[in-house]
Amino acid sequence: MANVQEYKCPCCGGALEFNSSSQNVKCPYCDTEFEVDVLAQCEEATREEVTDDLNIQMSSNEEFQADEAEGLQICICNSCGGQIIGDENTASISCPYCDSPIVVKGNLAGDLKPDVIIPFKVDKKRAKELLKEHYKGKKLLPKVFKDENHLDEIKGIYVPFWLVDMDADASIRYNATRTKVWTSGKYRYTKTSHYLLTRNGSISFSGIPFDGSSNMPDDLMESIEPFHYKDAVEFKTPYLAGYLADRYDVAVDEGNARINERIKASVSEEFRKTTVGYDSVVPTMTNVHTDNGVVKYALCPVWILNTNWKDKKYTFAVNGQTGKLVGDLPCDKGLVRAWRFKLTGIFGLIVFIISMLIL
Repeated sequence: MANVQEYKCPCCGGALEFNSSSQNVKCPYCDTEFEVDVLAQCEEATREEVTDDLNIQMSSNEEFQADEAEGLQICICNSCGGQIIGDENTASISCPYCDSPIVVKGNLAGDLKPDVIIPFKVDKKRAKELLKEHYKGKKLLPKVFKDENHLDEIKGIYVPFWLVDMDADASIRYNATRTKVWTSGKYRYTKTSHYLLTRNGSISFSGIPFDGSSNMPDDLMESIEPFHYKDAVEFKTPYLAGYLADRYDVAVDEGNARINERIKASVSEEFRKTTVGYDSVVPTMTNVHTDNGVVKYALCPVWILNTNWKDKKYTFAVNGQTGKLVGDLPCDKGLVRAWRFKLTGIFGLIVFIISMLIL
């Protein structure tokens, strides 16, 4: 797998990689470790020196600076249109979304720079173990999914997320009922009381996520949530060493509908908790007004494995922070027929034995 940006070990000259276990940048050749902040400070000093030499004014911190983006490229997949951040070596690897070859198209300078990043805590070895556990006991699984070489195709990628802080003022009206049943003599009585409930209140939301990649299915990303954003740190490029990073292609305002839907669902859930003591509660009117929205750009760690089986694409994702795994598994129809044949034979044998015993 190609490195996003190459950092040389000052001890042996080997390419450094971010180590998810120690949370430091480590040389896999001499095992020397460097703290991310220390390496970033060295990079900052180098960047200031280069800036002075080239007489280039530093751009806003909200964008990648020209020298900071040096060596980082936007790599485009010609098949699915996926845009990956990588270096010149990235042209020789496959797309993490569709396995098609990736080609380098342009420089990253001027792109929006992430505010925060959640470093990988689940390494590739553990991600492969989780996939094996997911496959375990699935006797009708096609052989390609059990192939050890297939598991080596898993790729670590930082997925772009927009994190939204938002205040919500809400008003919800409910129709509620209480039912009382009693018997007097030979008669049975039922009394249903109807109530009009109104709930008003304000809720502040912090870090509502939606992924900024059109290539990453929204339901897949929501399924591996939550990410623990308390562990997010200030973005520094050394965290990308040894991994890929997806480039956002979904604008913030394109996620308004998804954000509003999640806020409405959360408000409804919280308000519903206050309507206890009734036999039925049905919302009849929901009004949610949002305000004071603040957006942060974050990179979240995900392990991705894509497989095509019988002209259908199967994607598995592992939360690179928590280890939560999601993905659908196919059934080998040939194995299904074989199992049906075996079961039919066993059932027929049992019937034969029982009939012989009866006779």
